Amino acid sequence: MHYFGTIFKESAVSALALNAEALYSELLRGVRSMCTSETRLVGITSGGAWLAERLQKDLGLSGKHGSISSAMHRDDFAQRGLSAGGQTTLPFEIQGADVLILDDVLYTGRTIRAVVNEMFDYGRPANVRLAVLVDRGGRQLPIQADFAAARVTLPDSQSLALARLDNGEFSFEVQAQDESSSVGKK
Repeated sequence: MHYFGTIFKESAVSALALNAEALYSELLRGVRSMCTSETRLVGITSGGAWLAERLQKDLGLSGKHGSISSAMHRDDFAQRGLSAGGQTTLPFEIQGADVLILDDVLYTGRTIRAVVNEMFDYGRPANVRLAVLVDRGGRQLPIQADFAAARVTLPDSQSLALARLDNGEFSFEVQAQDESSSVGKK
């Protein structure tokens, strides 16, 4: 795993506005070394899809990026139901592809597991890697990012949300997480 930037403890993060644009610059730098002209970017809806869209352009990759939803393969589907989030759109062949999955925040690993299951419904990639803006720890499954721009520690009562501003820039917000949303941890 490659971690860049600062490691933040929970007391610091609650008073800190993470600079999502600076973290994006780190992500771009790290992902650039992981990609070839054949790499296919797939972003997890919605934050990861925003990252994939911008990285596709900034890396000068041909073709289109993909977006993927974890909704149909979540292990907590019975509690959460079908999400109103985006649908899976993969405008390229998955079979034999070099795929880089992108997400904004890696937490428990359950979303990544669901996304990998969804991807295999479309074919068997030759290689799958994961890059994230923030790894906040708290894993429930043995899933790790190949690249994370930063690692932060937050209590379970807080969540980190990526937002995309009208001008396309990113920002992060630390939010209180209610009991009902803790069922579907990322």
